Amino acid sequence: MTQQSFDIVVSGGGVAGLTAAAAFGGAGFSVLCVDPAAPVTARDDEGSDLRTTAMLQPARDLLDRIGLWPRLAPHAAELQVMRIVDAGGPEPEPRVTRDFDAADISDQPFGWNLPNWLLRREIVTHLESLPSVTFRPGIGTTSLLTREAEARVGLSDGTRARCRLVIAADGRNSPIREAAGIDVATTRYGQKALAFAVTHEIPHHNVSTEIHRSGGPFTLVPLPDHEGRPSSAIVWMEDGPEAARLADLPVPQFEAEMTSRSCGLFGPLTLATRCSLWPIISQVADRMAGERVALVAEAAHVLPPIGAQGLNMSLGDLRVLLDLAEAAPDTLGSRDMLESYHRKRHLEVRARVTGIDLLNRASQLHAQPLRDARAMGLTALYSLAPVRRTLMQLGLGARG
Repeated sequence: MTQQSFDIVVSGGGVAGLTAAAAFGGAGFSVLCVDPAAPVTARDDEGSDLRTTAMLQPARDLLDRIGLWPRLAPHAAELQVMRIVDAGGPEPEPRVTRDFDAADISDQPFGWNLPNWLLRREIVTHLESLPSVTFRPGIGTTSLLTREAEARVGLSDGTRARCRLVIAADGRNSPIREAAGIDVATTRYGQKALAFAVTHEIPHHNVSTEIHRSGGPFTLVPLPDHEGRPSSAIVWMEDGPEAARLADLPVPQFEAEMTSRSCGLFGPLTLATRCSLWPIISQVADRMAGERVALVAEAAHVLPPIGAQGLNMSLGDLRVLLDLAEAAPDTLGSRDMLESYHRKRHLEVRARVTGIDLLNRASQLHAQPLRDARAMGLTALYSLAPVRRTLMQLGLGARG
């Protein structure tokens, strides 16, 4: 059986896994990155990930550090204001609107929004310039054997790879996490999210708008103009049966429903892509690491798409792991290094997942008295300037 040696094997070729390969390859480690599926890198191709990611300031700093940001910046839309709208009255119309402006805490925007399919395209292209990275799409992991000194990973093409560290970036059903014997705690909400892009008449002015009514938030995140018209990415969370009903509607009816759910804030919305459907859960691994294995991204934590926390938490994992590896390269994958990684990340991950869980449950509310209480709570929090600034810093990742 053919066997190659690397410093690191990255299991998973999503945005997090590809970024891990770029980060560690750029730092001089030899990296093998594998994924059973080839990355879909064009918006309109079957299987493309139509979700977008708002790269918050700490994530942008990491991407700049590892040489990726110059490739991504030309495609990014700035997020200067996070607008929360409560439309939980009897009719779908705004009754409370509160703006959280990045200028209150920073001289930079909150973040920069990019489509996930484009992130994959640009990162894959960047990997081609790194001689220390081997990317093998269409190859998955089939087995894991770890010892104190090394790990051995079996691959679906019949070969094996030896390494000092395995980075599990292979999703919420991570085969590496399972092989390492690390359990997870999962919460199911009975929700699904519809993800798609739209064009509209009224410019977004770099404002991300999150509209709360029931079933979950309806979030419009700025994108660069599309075919000369203002454009936004939408994540529309609803109870599962309602989300399925919406996904099956003919385009004209779907556009009418999404325009109504948006409270008409941007004028009529026109679908610019197909619509994809995603289940909503929260999930936290019991540990961030095992013997010679580090869990990152959805292998370690999954949360509802609220507050742009998902991939930003994943890049937070990579930043800590990269810091530890660069500080002591000889200890890569050691028990002490991985224990330090677990301590630095797990408490924060659990806290953020708990916070997003509470926000999601509040956004799901159907009973009118509870929706009224939610609107009053938003007003109360916003009216206290120190509390408002602290909430923005926590969401940005500047604290905690």
